[in-house]
Amino acid sequence: MSVMLNRQIVLTRRPVGVPQPEHFELQCHPLPALGEGEMLIENHYLSVDPAQRGYVNDENNYAPPLPLGAVMRAMAVGRVLASRHADYAVGDYWYGWFGWQDYCIATPAALLRRVDPQQAPLSTGAGLLGINGLTAYLALHDIGRPQPGETVLVSAAAGAVGSIVGQLARQAGARPVAIVGSAEKGRRCVEDYGYEAWLDYHQPIEAALRDTCPRGIDVFFDNTGGDISDAVLRQMALFGRIIQCGTLATASWLPAPQGPRAEREILTRRLRIEGFVIFDHQRRFDATAARLAALLAAGQLRYAEDISEDLAQAPQALVDVYAGRNRGKRLIRLR
Repeated sequence: MSVMLNRQIVLTRRPVGVPQPEHFELQCHPLPALGEGEMLIENHYLSVDPAQRGYVNDENNYAPPLPLGAVMRAMAVGRVLASRHADYAVGDYWYGWFGWQDYCIATPAALLRRVDPQQAPLSTGAGLLGINGLTAYLALHDIGRPQPGETVLVSAAAGAVGSIVGQLARQAGARPVAIVGSAEKGRRCVEDYGYEAWLDYHQPIEAALRDTCPRGIDVFFDNTGGDISDAVLRQMALFGRIIQCGTLATASWLPAPQGPRAEREILTRRLRIEGFVIFDHQRRFDATAARLAALLAAGQLRYAEDISEDLAQAPQALVDVYAGRNRGKRLIRLR
């Protein structure tokens, strides 16, 4: 039998802040033999997510960083080519921790959910029906709990999570407002993603918040943190809810950045702030994905994808996501 070769994006240098292409290397290695209880996964769509920064540098405070020489940690949608596990069949599609590579030898611990290509396009398994859409749905409804007539403000609103949050907030009867980095993204939020208004964070943001949210902000879905979060805090309505879902605005957490003190605003406005990490909710993935797929089939959800065809472009794609240059969920399609 001929030996199968596996192209991989490998971490070769430790970055500080956002990883750059020079921190990675495209390598090619033979695939080892499949062990008992393992599966051979053929990757189809690789995900590019802001959270990947936390896997590779020393500022991550919740898990050890990826070792140098290891395949870049990433989620992907792939098909089982071979299996030595009785519970996992050849031909099934799965979404899981398969890495930036052509193939992955996986155990059940790497699998997040089975993907049904009849339910929605296969690529949505790594985006709308992957952690992006699941985060939008669960974080908004579990923590934000938007009510009819309330203002829901979303940062990074044109992104893979924010674009879904706006539509779900509108369906709940709320008034979604987008924070974006350009007029083009603002128009897309209003025309495609259910937002009623938008503001550009490059302008004086506190004045813009007063204009677009004159009655205050009831729910803030925060994907960025930083100066945007500082400004929004002072515009929150009484008993407002803040969902801390991401920290895109901070390039490095070493040393920890300093900003305005928040405790007085939290106290006097009676605010609730809660962090959301999607992997705390894996038991709910299938049911939530089914709800999102039903909304998509009914024409009640729209999504956009920004797809490259070259595995070697994955590191630059991550840089582009942090710079806001992507137009929809960033994916690498391998086959």
